[in-house]
Amino acid sequence: MPRYHKLGSIPPKRHTTFYNDAGKLYQEELFGTAGFVGMSSLIYHIHPPTVVNEIKRVKDLSPKIAVEKNMKALSFKGFSLPAEEDFIESRKTLFVNSDLHIGLAAPKTFSADYFYKNADADEMLFIHKGAGVLKTMYGNITFSYGDYLIIPRGTVYQIDFENQDNRILYIESFSPILTPKQYRNNFGQLLEHSPFCERDFRLPENLQTHDEKGNFKIFIKKQGILWEYNYDNHPFDVVGWDGFNYPYAFSIHDFEPITGRIHQPPPVHQQWEGVGYVVCSFVPRKYDYHPNSIPAPYHHSNVDSEELLYYVDGDFMSRNNIELGQITLHPGGIPHGPHPGAIERSIGKTSTEELAVMIDPFKPVSITEEAMKLQVDDYYKSWK
Repeated sequence: MPRYHKLGSIPPKRHTTFYNDAGKLYQEELFGTAGFVGMSSLIYHIHPPTVVNEIKRVKDLSPKIAVEKNMKALSFKGFSLPAEEDFIESRKTLFVNSDLHIGLAAPKTFSADYFYKNADADEMLFIHKGAGVLKTMYGNITFSYGDYLIIPRGTVYQIDFENQDNRILYIESFSPILTPKQYRNNFGQLLEHSPFCERDFRLPENLQTHDEKGNFKIFIKKQGILWEYNYDNHPFDVVGWDGFNYPYAFSIHDFEPITGRIHQPPPVHQQWEGVGYVVCSFVPRKYDYHPNSIPAPYHHSNVDSEELLYYVDGDFMSRNNIELGQITLHPGGIPHGPHPGAIERSIGKTSTEELAVMIDPFKPVSITEEAMKLQVDDYYKSWK
């Protein structure tokens, strides 16, 4: 994002002595990326965060590719993904390239018996159904329907879900997930023409310090392998921290759409960006107000990017027969556009209630076996 934030107790200077009431030193940890030149935070633990009791290799989570090179418009029914009891087991990667993985999850629970860390990638969790609390050593973040949760790589977390009916769209990004640079000035502040501002972001709060010893299980994903680390100390034994590297939340409902007299191009919907991709939020908005405007998008060719559109709610006027949780994939190199009748239906309309998340990878994506289980037959013929 980045933005300076702090919680709890910290010393006045970095890398100096910081004692508890009993005269024992707190343990300082620099949590950062990019070899000390990326975003970082300084964290103060009660105990060293390095005391490991046991390490086990659990399993290989690498996605199994069904279609390595695709040139066909495809669609997938995301809500057909069966719900599973466990958070990690429920995560199904559907689309992959060297910049990001995209998947869906339908967890009933996140067991209190373990913590999770993705050491490969930053994560974006979009909450389509469900609510709860994201718990980290930085503090807690409450979330609900429509929230994006941005979790930097290496963050240890747990999730308390309110109930068992949860649907999540996720990205694993091998570069930091950032706000679009066209919306930021040289100091990182969001500009006046940005469709959101700093007030819209929800940062960690309610820092809870756990001074507990035992055998704390953390599942760590690294290079596609899931490892089990058993630590001597509770990972949330933090008394304070400050910096720029921490999880946060943003609600898609707080995105303020940019509109005009004639149809605006997709970049006005941009929400996030990483190396090799962008993410856009399509939200309820007024349609174009030129007297002869065509609100439906024009036909366009994705020559240099794929287009993945995840349908969240409302009536997405450019598509026929679309269900909630459905995903369309329009590959780079061929034109696509509104379904038959959509252009005509849109003329004279003044607004839309559609809600969707669009992910545009700039490199082609391969399609996994898990995705093919959800495929809609002959979607590429739906313009006939």
